[in-house]
Amino acid sequence: MSGDGVRVLVVDDEPQIVRALTTNLRERGYEVDAAGTGEDALRIAADRRPDIVVLDLGLPGIDGIEVVRGLRAWTSLPVIVLSVRDGERDKVAALDAGADDYVTKPFGMDELLARLRAALRRALASSEVPVVETAHFRIDLADRQVVVDGSEVRMTPTEWHLVEVLVRNQGRLVTQRELLQEVWGPQYEVETNYLRVYMARIRAKLEPDSARARYFVTEPGLGYRFVSGG
Repeated sequence: MSGDGVRVLVVDDEPQIVRALTTNLRERGYEVDAAGTGEDALRIAADRRPDIVVLDLGLPGIDGIEVVRGLRAWTSLPVIVLSVRDGERDKVAALDAGADDYVTKPFGMDELLARLRAALRRALASSEVPVVETAHFRIDLADRQVVVDGSEVRMTPTEWHLVEVLVRNQGRLVTQRELLQEVWGPQYEVETNYLRVYMARIRAKLEPDSARARYFVTEPGLGYRFVSGG
């Protein structure tokens, strides 16, 4: 994906990281705005309307989590979090706040750029009703239909709801809490055993090898991710 016409907001209080990101992005044709604080990030996002935000968590003033929440109050643009915090709790907090991806510092520039391109592709496709084709099955969200080897597979309402949420967030890690709240309701947000049971059922119906998931992938301790490429 070319960077032509794509505007990126880089939010970090470390000038060397801002310089490195700005240089690499501009070399690839992206337009770049930068902010060093959370307050500036929210102001620039409202004024400049970027296509994607690359955001550090540890900011002076309001922190990155609050910036994500502030953005999510009015926009669904993709947000990639950068942070030296590599603990599971910090990742879950950022993802639950609405971040689309999480990259731990120090990071490889090529990996970050690949994640940025992937997030932009997902954002571009999110307005469409997807029909997802893999090497082993076809999912039609509009018709609520799953076909494996030419035959329709019956899904329970709960199984279908889980599949739908994951497919609509294709490539993005969906946290356990998000899935539980979306499918069962907020009172079930700690019942992770529900997810294990139903994800096992979904894999048994759709995965070529349910013991080694290719499409409905577990991110241990965090959540699940649907990957259509297998």
